[in-house]
Amino acid sequence: MALRSGFLDSSFALPAEFSSPENSDDDLVGQRVALNLQRLRAKRQLSLDATARASGVSRAMLAQIESGRSVPSIKVLCKIAKALKVSVAAFLEQREFDGVAVLPARESKRLVSANGTFISRALFPFDVARQAEFYELRLSPLGEESSEGHGPGVQENLVVSQGVLEISVNEERYLLSTGDSIVFYADQPHRYRNPADSDVLAYLVMTYPERLD
Repeated sequence: MALRSGFLDSSFALPAEFSSPENSDDDLVGQRVALNLQRLRAKRQLSLDATARASGVSRAMLAQIESGRSVPSIKVLCKIAKALKVSVAAFLEQREFDGVAVLPARESKRLVSANGTFISRALFPFDVARQAEFYELRLSPLGEESSEGHGPGVQENLVVSQGVLEISVNEERYLLSTGDSIVFYADQPHRYRNPADSDVLAYLVMTYPERLD
């Protein structure tokens, strides 16, 4: 949906709770809030009047926010978020996310190695920008998986939930048993290897130095 644009009538004074967008950053925030408010309100099938009653924010204020012509204060945004039962952050997301996402296992994004011994499953909404990613890793007996390294500053934090896992970072080897964890910079060559005759189950958090887009 395209945002409407235009000038405010000169006789209309904005309430103190509002600020009029004055630069590109304010415009961007205003557009995100406007689109997400429209989306969240429509998803809950609430009219502007019903939202106003539930939040204590006037219908006129809500209409101004949804038009993208005004940026609400944090206080006002908190009132609206409480009424819609979402996090304040839900209004600032670039993609749809209400603050809670259930991810059925059957719909998870999976990466399987060519020989089928290594399986990585994403445990996060794959289409939402984020600075950290959470994965489930499975490695078959005597299987291994290598990486030449990720982008500069990327870190991996891994914990072994089941089995034994050998991790090599620049040829330095570390042997992890069940319950052991490791943190290392993953912008250098590294390898996972299962030295045992039983499967390995591990969980991995990858952290990027800045938010992914």
